[in-house]
Amino acid sequence: MGMLSEFKEFAVKGNMVDMAVGIIIGGAFGTIVKSLVSDVIMPPIGYFTGGLDFSNLALSLGKGMDGKEVLIKYGTFLNAVIAFLIVAFVLFLVIKGINKAKAAMETEKQEEEAAAPPKQEVLLEEIRDLLKEKA
Repeated sequence: MGMLSEFKEFAVKGNMVDMAVGIIIGGAFGTIVKSLVSDVIMPPIGYFTGGLDFSNLALSLGKGMDGKEVLIKYGTFLNAVIAFLIVAFVLFLVIKGINKAKAAMETEKQEEEAAAPPKQEVLLEEIRDLLKEKA
């Protein structure tokens, strides 16, 4: 029973749940990016390059032993590289925004800590403390 309770504690820790949610959202985001690249970005690029569709680009190595043509599909690879660059850029923007927000919060916190109370208030607190000691 001890191992089961340890596993339960491990599985429901906040970090583990957050990671699982991140993986699920990442998978969904990957699907969106794949659609963005293949359905939105690549058609205009193909249009401006004279109808060239990158996903169909391949280098033929000849026929294999089974009679089928052996292809190096570098167009699919180009699509994957473009999708990666889009994901990387979006993540860069998200992390940049998070870092900017953190810096603003830290600056605000430092300003609050730096704001010292007025001298009169400090003096009154010292008098109060002295009176407590005498009593």
